[in-house]
Amino acid sequence: MATESSEGEEEGKLLGGNQHLVVDDDLREMAKKAAWSVSSCKPGNGVLSLRDDNLDTYWQSDGAQPHLVNIQFQKKVKLQLVALYVDFKLDESYTPSKISIRAGDGFHNLKEIKTVELEKPIGWYYVLLSGTDPRETFINTFMLQLAVLSNHLSGRDTHVRQIKVYGPRPYEPHSSPTISVHFKGVHYILFCEMRATGSLLLKSGPLIALLFQTIDI
Repeated sequence: MATESSEGEEEGKLLGGNQHLVVDDDLREMAKKAAWSVSSCKPGNGVLSLRDDNLDTYWQSDGAQPHLVNIQFQKKVKLQLVALYVDFKLDESYTPSKISIRAGDGFHNLKEIKTVELEKPIGWYYVLLSGTDPRETFINTFMLQLAVLSNHLSGRDTHVRQIKVYGPRPYEPHSSPTISVHFKGVHYILFCEMRATGSLLLKSGPLIALLFQTIDI
């Protein structure tokens, strides 16, 4: 079970607990081209473990809370969904219980946009991102930060096994359909006959001239 809250928004249930990652077709993974970093890590359990598509590996922090995952983009991007895999059954006190999600242009102006609370989570959990305008189902940002504020059983360091970040897929207009036009009517038929006759005369011109020369002889 998980709940989420943010300023001006009531707490609500957070979708999650899936063993398989399920994402809408109109979303694409955005963080492949981003620069990833973490505030600390144990040797062999660094930031790459968050992106290796292997649920058996994990990032393990090695320092004071909060434990940070930083995702920086070269240009401003639209982000709509964060998916993370955590496993209380395997990680126990290393499992995050409260996560803050922040966005901004860089480290200097990050602002919290979501706070997520997890209760003994096992599986993929999904955090929807949105701006202050309720009509916006995404955020525009250069940087996203996930901050683990606390763990289950008052654990000190944390384990997160995978993180994915999604944005809306760019609109790709379909090519214009080929329109087949069929002309009908007397005028069109006469035009076609005139073209055919003219073409025949042009092709037969040398032969007709030779015929007239023969008659003159």
